[in-house]
Amino acid sequence: MRWWARGCPARCFFFSLPGCCPGSWGLLLASLQVRPGEVAAIVGASGSGKSLLAHAILGILPYNSHMEGEILYDGEPLTRERQEKLRGREIALIPQGVICLDPLMKVGPQLWKGKKDPETRRQFREALARYGLGPETEDLYPFELSGGMARRVLIASAAAERPRLIVADEPTPGLDTGTARRILGHFRELADEGAAVLLITHDLELALEVADRVSVFYQGESVEEITPEEFRRPETLEHPFTRALWQAMQEEGGAGWS
Repeated sequence: MRWWARGCPARCFFFSLPGCCPGSWGLLLASLQVRPGEVAAIVGASGSGKSLLAHAILGILPYNSHMEGEILYDGEPLTRERQEKLRGREIALIPQGVICLDPLMKVGPQLWKGKKDPETRRQFREALARYGLGPETEDLYPFELSGGMARRVLIASAAAERPRLIVADEPTPGLDTGTARRILGHFRELADEGAAVLLITHDLELALEVADRVSVFYQGESVEEITPEEFRRPETLEHPFTRALWQAMQEEGGAGWS
């Protein structure tokens, strides 16, 4: 399984977002592949188009957006019809904010999605247990969950469906380093079990710990793709923004990547 964008030189995505300002482009160029059994990370500053790419894959771009290019999934175009069929099943999104959990509904019914059969409940209970959440979690409301618990609920919800492609959009903001590291470790486990994981994050240092490849986005373009090993050798980094990221890590104490 793989997906990428194509339709113009260098395989491009074009997203126009008229709602932002006249003639604006949210994401100009993206060329990326995600393979089974690996974590492909996307890093970049806010506004560089990372979440737009995630929404394009799921088919949930804003109504006033415009996209040119093509996404391939399993070698076939990922049309709107296929997106609707696969979304939440083969292709799962772990969203950026935990506010997607209904604050007026307990966790259990949200996971079951209207199903009440014993098999469904067993499936999701096992998924919760895998991420350190007991059956009592099903009876909690979202406001009773810590930030880390809420993130694990979202991961369990996606993993229980055994998706082939998982898109994790900023899954660790607001979490302490230890909790964030555990959350990203869960994505590494899912990839090791055969899923393709697209990880969108601001935290380059943690991404380098779990990712097989890292794509750097800058001003709406994917400017460089590197491996963690290449990031240890700054002389191999080609784009100025990538080199600036490396320098920032050194200044913040990322000695393990020097």
